[in-house]
This record gives sequence, structure tokens and C-alpha cells, in this order.
Amino acid sequence: MKEQASVAVLIIGNEILSGKTQDANLQFLGEAFARLGIRLAEARVIPDEPEVIATAVNDCRKRYTYVFTTGGIGPTHDDITADSVARGFGVDLVLSEDAARRIGRGSRDINPARLKMAMIPGGASLIDNPVSHAPGFRMENVYVLAGIPSIARAMFGAIEHELDGGDPIQSESIDIYAREGDFAATLEEVAARHGDVEIGSYPFSREGRFGASIVVRGTDTAHVKLVLNEIQAALGRGD
Repeated sequence: MKEQASVAVLIIGNEILSGKTQDANLQFLGEAFARLGIRLAEARVIPDEPEVIATAVNDCRKRYTYVFTTGGIGPTHDDITADSVARGFGVDLVLSEDAARRIGRGSRDINPARLKMAMIPGGASLIDNPVSHAPGFRMENVYVLAGIPSIARAMFGAIEHELDGGDPIQSESIDIYAREGDFAATLEEVAARHGDVEIGSYPFSREGRFGASIVVRGTDTAHVKLVLNEIQAALGRGD
């Protein structure tokens, strides 16, 4: 049986960590990977610090099938993702003439700041950007995307066909109006019988009532439904 592909997402940017900007890429990427049958195994939000970025890239690219980064490939001084990825791979940044030409499509003024976006790690290949032309890049199993959501999505669409996944990951859920402590043991028993699916409990409070959304994920739709029905029957509750 083929091992399921896995992916880590590195969200890069001090503005995300400061709370001034809310990340909008992880949800999109998570849903896209599930559709492609790729397990999103880890997501990290990391600062604009070269050593932190390089270390995270090196750690994740060895552990997972794919690594995707978002953010830090623009024209300003704090856009350091390309340089940091190059550092992680132990290569130099080089000027991509192809990237410079693409950037030139969107602006007549190719100043040094814009030309910075054409600097990529030696050996990397470009990821097309049909929105604003400045490309992302791929270095082995590491895909470097822009942080702006519309551009990140467009870049992902350009390389989606390259990703080798599996059966789409299906998800079914029910809401239980009970505290998790009341049904934790039952849920553990069901999970022990069905190791090929993922079962999660996510508590909520709605209009003064406590409960939890119980989610079952897996690649076999019929089995996902069967497990969810088993949970519902065991708890004697519905949504």
C-alpha cells in the first residue's frame, strides 16, 4: 500500500506573529491538500529571521513529502525568504533572467527593489504568478509562495498538477451537546477500533450550551460514515 504523502506549511512573517495581519492561506492550502489526498502534518508561523526560516525549511523538508512556505518574497528589506531558503540548501542566490522578464511584464520600471524578486536560490525552478507576474519558486520538495492570498492561490494553481497525492481525504461531523469529559472514554474506544481514520473532538459554547463537534476524517467515504454512525449510536445523541 502506498504511503500517504505529507506536507508542512511554513507561514512566514512578523506581521502574522504580531497579530496585525491574519493569515488567510492555511485554510485554503489545508482544503486543497485534503482534496489531493495529501496529509497536512504540520503548520508553523515563524518570524522574518534567516536562521529560523532556514532551520525550519531543512527540518520539514527531511520529514515530509512536501514543504510549502508563504510570505517574504516581495521587494522590501524584510522580504528574506528566498535568501533564507538558499541558506538552508547551502546555495547562493542567483539572478533569474526568466523571472526578471516576467516581472517586466507588470512594470516598465525594473528598479533594484523589483529586481530583488528575481533573485532565487541556485538550482530552483520558477512558479508562475499570473496575478502580479513576480514568480515564486520551487527548490526540490520546497515550494515558496507569496503571502498575499490571491497570489498564493494563483501560484498553487500553477503547480497543483505536480503534486503526487492519493485518494481525497473525506470529512464528516456531528455536534454533541455534552461536555467532552462525559464522552471521552467512548470516543477513545471507537478510535481504538478504527485506526485507519482520524477522530477529533472540538469543543464549543453556543448560547450558553457546551458541546463539541466530533469530526471523522479518512480516505474511504463509506468507512468514515460508518465510524461516525457508530459514534452517534454509542453516545445515543444526534445533532
